Amino acid sequence: MYGNIYKDKTVLVTGHTGFKGSWLTIWLQMMGARVVGYSLDPSSDNGNFGACHLSNRMFADVRGDVRDIDRLAATVKKFRPEIVFHLAAQALVRPSYESPRETFETNVMGTINVLDIMRRDENLRRAVMITSDKCYENVEQIWGYKETDRMGGQDPYSASKGAAELTIAAYRHSYFDPMKFDQHGKAVASVRAGNVIGGGDWSVNRLIPDCIRYIQADRPIEIRNPVATRPWEHVLEPLSGYLRVGQKLYEDPIKYATSFNFGPGLAANKPVLEVVRRLVEYYGQGTVIDASDPNALHENTLLNLDVTKAYTMLDWEARWNLTEAVQKTVDWYKEALKSKDMYDFCVKQILEHGEHHVR
Repeated sequence: MYGNIYKDKTVLVTGHTGFKGSWLTIWLQMMGARVVGYSLDPSSDNGNFGACHLSNRMFADVRGDVRDIDRLAATVKKFRPEIVFHLAAQALVRPSYESPRETFETNVMGTINVLDIMRRDENLRRAVMITSDKCYENVEQIWGYKETDRMGGQDPYSASKGAAELTIAAYRHSYFDPMKFDQHGKAVASVRAGNVIGGGDWSVNRLIPDCIRYIQADRPIEIRNPVATRPWEHVLEPLSGYLRVGQKLYEDPIKYATSFNFGPGLAANKPVLEVVRRLVEYYGQGTVIDASDPNALHENTLLNLDVTKAYTMLDWEARWNLTEAVQKTVDWYKEALKSKDMYDFCVKQILEHGEHHVR
């Protein structure tokens, strides 16, 4: 996988206790990487990190806040990672309305801390900075946003991600200019993904975890924004893109120190209600009710990414369609009801993803 680029490398993953971070940690370990995680405690004991008992399987599991630059810097100094995947974030729109300051501090200052440590550290020479598709100024257009489109955001979360992208671009221009790679030897890329689903996500106010909670409690699924259309993709899709970017930052750092979108094909851009109906159908139980609130906090209705750049430069595209993504997700939650350790199941799904070539 990925030219064995990660084998025997020390890799820092911030946010490793989270949904995406835990899956990335497993994948990196499968490839022989020494994964050093830096994150807050997991938000749920039932999440993928806890379900896979990753704390006992990692090279190092460090608990800390990405806003704490001293602790983060000490972690980097102690373990000497060569590359960082920065996923630590306040990752939800609705909580950003409740805690805007924390959202901006975590998503912007956390990004600055990682980049500033990299600027001063001799060993940390590659960075894949994960933001969000919501970093773009959303004008409700029907076509996908390109990497060159304007950053922005009407809610604190989206604005914080746009600001993080501007920060990354500023650091790249000022300290990690690809055209001056021979002088500094460092490369930074930013990556943006659509709405991700998959097993082991128990975040509150996120569609799939909410649906699973309703189903397992034998309650009707209440949908607050049934017409919102998103680019749904399984968690392994963007992670495969992030890993490809990390690989390319070693193989050709001048060319690939840039930004990339990772999203599904147009057929996976579906309204919330349709995704939930597919989940209920595959799960085999559950009912759906429309709980729309005209006075609800603002969330954009249309959002789509143009992934042409990743397709042409990275030879990347999503491997599982929406139906497969929903099925793989439901399979995880059903298995978790009877299994005390989900690590091997996650490994199995990662291998299945790698075997499903569409090109």
